Parts: sequence; structure tokens; C-alpha cells
Amino acid sequence: MDAELVARLRRVIPRLARELNGTSTGEGLTPTQYSVLALVRVRGPLGLAELTELEGLNPTMVSRIIKVLDERELIRRTPDPHDMRGPGWWPPDGRAGARPGPPSGPGPVRVPGRLPAETADTLLAAVPAMEALAEAVKRG
Repeated sequence: MDAELVARLRRVIPRLARELNGTSTGEGLTPTQYSVLALVRVRGPLGLAELTELEGLNPTMVSRIIKVLDERELIRRTPDPHDMRGPGWWPPDGRAGARPGPPSGPGPVRVPGRLPAETADTLLAAVPAMEALAEAVKRG
């Protein structure tokens, strides 16, 4: 990878994250709460250990987030069929693959109108590659 491009990527990601975090995520959720909700809705039942690993947070923080989402009935607790000691967390409708937003949907993400549609499409198409990069960096 080009060192200068990597440096630019390091600078732009936190700036972009701050801007996107400032937009509405719906239901008055924090960006981290919304991220956990999206994981559960997209991947299906996840235990505390899996959520901790996927989010890169400590178990106490994930437990607090789960409590908020459960109290708001955005997820529900269900026994893990593979490990009866711990629960799994499901969307309320019980189906994985549901849209990642809360029932009312996420709020709008404010992107400057000057951003061409093809640029937006390119950026969104790069998301899976960036997720793979994040996993590779995490593993070392």
C-alpha cells in the first residue's frame, strides 16, 4: 500500500466518523448502540462474547448497551441453543437480515449535495473492503 494514501486514510476515517456520528441514528441511540443493534439485526443472534469481539468493546460496556436496547424493545433476549448458560440477542421480529435500523428506521445521513452519485456509490462499494482491512489489522 502507498504510505501517503495510508496516512490520508488514517486522517480521513476519524473525521468522517465524527461527522457521521453527529447524524441521527434514529430512536435517540448513540452511534455505538446503533452499531450493536445493526450487528444483531444483520447477523442474527449474537452472544455477549461475540458482540464484545465484533465491536471491540469491553463486556461491561456491551452489557450496558444490550440493556438499553432490550429495555427499548429493539432486541430481545433468547436462549442460545448451543450454550444454555448465556443468551443470544435477536431483533424483536426474530429474523436475521432485517434492516439494520430501529423500527422507525435510521435518521438521514447528511451528505453534502455536491457529492456525485457515482462517488457515493464508489464509497459505499468500498465498505466491505474496509471492513476486511479492519479485521486484518485487528488480527495483526
